[in-house]
Amino acid sequence: MPDFLVIISIVLVALFFDFLNGFHDAANSIATVVSTRVLPPRSAVLWAAFFNFVAAFGFGVAVASTVGKGIVDASIVNEWFILATLIGAIAWDIITWYFGLPSSSSHALIGGLIGAALVTAGPVGIISEGILKVLTFIVVSPLVGLVVGLLLCAITFRLGQKLGNRNATAYFKRFQLVSAALYSLGHGTNDAQKTMGIISVLLFSAGYLGPTFYVPFYVVLLAHAAIALGTYAGGWRIVRTMGMRITKLVPQGGFSAETAAASTLFATAAVGIPVSTTHTIAGAIIGVGSVRRFSAVRWGVARRIIWAWILTIPASAAISALALVAIRGLLSL
Repeated sequence: MPDFLVIISIVLVALFFDFLNGFHDAANSIATVVSTRVLPPRSAVLWAAFFNFVAAFGFGVAVASTVGKGIVDASIVNEWFILATLIGAIAWDIITWYFGLPSSSSHALIGGLIGAALVTAGPVGIISEGILKVLTFIVVSPLVGLVVGLLLCAITFRLGQKLGNRNATAYFKRFQLVSAALYSLGHGTNDAQKTMGIISVLLFSAGYLGPTFYVPFYVVLLAHAAIALGTYAGGWRIVRTMGMRITKLVPQGGFSAETAAASTLFATAAVGIPVSTTHTIAGAIIGVGSVRRFSAVRWGVARRIIWAWILTIPASAAISALALVAIRGLLSL
């Protein structure tokens, strides 16, 4: 059995990744309510962080189980495998945060798993069915967010015309508090579960969970607490990109984008598909911007975001692979 202190240290690294996930993805949860001036920034992150944590209760662990045993063969996993995975994901998160790019922390983690698996066992260490689901929903989740956001926005703008602009703005500012809470619940439900899966597979591979893989409730609480704290810290560089640079949002649009993204996240979490919350909300915001006119979306910014999405899995996989080779080299000294 691996040294207990080593396992605890790697669990702390995983929780740091979870904190960084919340920090990096705070923009997803609050950009719309900040850009539409429904809440000031600090109140918005507190609102989002609270619902990130509340998601720990009653939303299951289907995504955590997929990450823990559905992406790579659990038999090849050890503590150094997990450490390299986390290094790959954390490094890519920091790089994209620095440049203000809303890339996916979820896909960075999955890329890290793939890189470590390729070094450990080659392609046979990867579960193709799980990877196919992830790759499929890289495309599907933002498209679903875009279409649902577009439809909801068309409906809410029609309602706004009947209510009058001033009344519509007042109503949808209130509704946006609800939609932001729902999105934050979806974000916590989906993203915290990826860290739960990583910690649980680490404990399982080290022999601390017995013969059957499961996600302990204390791991659920730790993961949600870490992501909530990260969200409260807030990644302001990315807030500007998501809330202000893709398209100009009004309360009806903000409500539509958050509701579209939240419904997509709840649906995918229920069936255990680890989608990107970043991709989903960005797709919804683009859909909302397109309702007014196609040119309302700043497509140059959108292209930069899409390139970050494309590069996330291979880049984090490469960093993870190099990290595992380096760790093995140090261990053999």
